[in-house]
Amino acid sequence: MLIRFYNNPETDCPHVEDHGITTRECVEVLERPGQDFASGSGARTALGQTRSGRYLTVIYKEDEAGDGVFVITAYPLTGKALKAFRRRTKR
Repeated sequence: MLIRFYNNPETDCPHVEDHGITTRECVEVLERPGQDFASGSGARTALGQTRSGRYLTVIYKEDEAGDGVFVITAYPLTGKALKAFRRRTKR
């Protein structure tokens, strides 16, 4: 699967790094999401845990050609959202 990332125009680095997330962590969540669902404007949201144990939310769009994804942003899954995710994945 081809994974592309939105680059911050000011730093020319992937936007996910602005949130303290590495591109590798995003790939880990996209490869094995605990949950994956449609969100607004044709985007999708993947929730999952990295190999190092961090819980992340990854917002992405599927490429129009259907052979990859374009990651828009990612951020740590915390607070009530993390608690709800853990509760839903226990079942």
